[in-house]
Amino acid sequence: MSESSKPPFRSRQWFGREGKQGFYYRSWLKGLGLPHDMFDGRPVIGICNTWSELTPCNSSFRELAEHVKRGVYEAGGFPLEFPVMSLGETQVRPTAMLFRNLASMDVEESIRANPIDGVVLLMGCDKTTPSLLMGAASVDLPTIGVSGGPSLSGNWRGRPVGSGTGVIEMSEMVRAGTLSQAEFTEAEACMQRSRGSCMTMGTASTMASMVEALGMSLPENAAIPAVDSRRFRLAHLSGRRIVEMVREDLRMSRILTRKAFANAIRANAAIGGSTNAVIHLLALAGRLGVELSLEDWDEIGSRLPCLVNLKPSGEYLMEDFYYAGGLPAVLREIAQYLDLDALTVNGRTLGENIADAPCWNREVIRPLDQPLRAEAGIAVLRGNLAPDGAVIKPSAASPHLLRHRGRAVVFEDIEDFKARIDDEALDIDETCVMVLKNCGPRGYPGMAEVGNMPLPPKLLRRGITDIVRISDARMSGTAYGTVVLHVSPEAAAGGPLALVREGDFIELDVEARRLHLDVDAAELERRRAEWTPPPPPARGWARLYVDHVQQAHLGADLDFLVGGSGDTVARDSH
Repeated sequence: MSESSKPPFRSRQWFGREGKQGFYYRSWLKGLGLPHDMFDGRPVIGICNTWSELTPCNSSFRELAEHVKRGVYEAGGFPLEFPVMSLGETQVRPTAMLFRNLASMDVEESIRANPIDGVVLLMGCDKTTPSLLMGAASVDLPTIGVSGGPSLSGNWRGRPVGSGTGVIEMSEMVRAGTLSQAEFTEAEACMQRSRGSCMTMGTASTMASMVEALGMSLPENAAIPAVDSRRFRLAHLSGRRIVEMVREDLRMSRILTRKAFANAIRANAAIGGSTNAVIHLLALAGRLGVELSLEDWDEIGSRLPCLVNLKPSGEYLMEDFYYAGGLPAVLREIAQYLDLDALTVNGRTLGENIADAPCWNREVIRPLDQPLRAEAGIAVLRGNLAPDGAVIKPSAASPHLLRHRGRAVVFEDIEDFKARIDDEALDIDETCVMVLKNCGPRGYPGMAEVGNMPLPPKLLRRGITDIVRISDARMSGTAYGTVVLHVSPEAAAGGPLALVREGDFIELDVEARRLHLDVDAAELERRRAEWTPPPPPARGWARLYVDHVQQAHLGADLDFLVGGSGDTVARDSH
């Protein structure tokens, strides 16, 4: 289509008007000091900003936005920054996941309601990335992602400390009596040395990698540290590129195809990525009408090797990953498994982007024939305990526990767990299976990161660092252990998990993809007849969420948000 035959940009429905309506739409923005020629038909670029002092991971985004604006101006665009709900995993209670779908609604409606032709998404801490992608996908304008980047590597007493992973390791040491509380407190400032998200391969870094693997960002987006000047360079270039994308009408739906999702699933295996990516990519695909199922995670990526030697699966941190070559080097290493024709936001194919990607450190990014883990993708389990599926991350698990049968030690909810786990009288040993109920999408509500239950101190003191744990919850991408998550249907929805009782035996066989409760069907039906669902929240967002949230195997989106409404707004405001 020639330039002359292209329809005018969407923003002309606001700024290209004469009479009262045009006066309204232009006049108040002129109060910002904007000259009249800013409304001459140039592309209007919305900069969707999740900056907040309550989200320390995103605290550099004011400056990041300014670099995006420079690029937009240089390319002949008109940048307008707007805020949306900021979700930080470090502060928000009961869990940021409760608000992922709410934030996506904020993003969707803010984009659709305003005179925006293209969008730059500034995203960092865990749930900001999927919520912004989901909301923008439901509008489907030209969109580019800019992640905030990981913080500098943690260092305590001369040794590396990784976000989240270090907290879990050291807190277990405190509970075992091998680390003092004073030393634990000292390590706080040593772990988080700068602005930025977790510098382990936690969910934030995983999702930044997913953005790049999906083709939704410029190359190198995933790993540049937040305080590295190259992060601002990438933001600047993204500002330039979004203007070109608007002129090309390169929308999200052209990039986020099934082959893009397949590439991301394979990339997640290669980086040892978070199990949280499963639930977020399923929800994102649902917004676009792309066929993607929990089974696809197993069939597409579960047998691929983990190449990236980063905590929690390995020993290095995100700074090391960037210096070693970052995600482009990983994608080039697994190129034979990827669809290299997938389109990306820079207008080039994924194959073109990674053709010459170098690797500078083979200790951090292993070659394909010398992987960190031979088979490391997300494994999907099924059985009478998880009819709709559950997931486990083998690269973070103990190999000797991947096939195990043990007696269930059952916690009815998170309060029950916290009340009993430190009790020396708790009847548990290393052969047992810890089971946590009512922590799924409806049960918590919001499906909190409590699935990697801390072990009892009496086991820790004996040097036991892992046992099988099963729940309908999630776990942080920074966590590790033989942890079965996302059991679906969840306990609060009447899934079989609700029927597990103390002393039942449970079988886990990851190779066979099996999760089985050794209780006969008649006994389970008897227990079901005695089961009563927990009462829903009384009001507000939590009530709306519980009434409409889908189960984990579908992505835990709200049922009425699946799909999109496009970018059309037919009526004026006056």
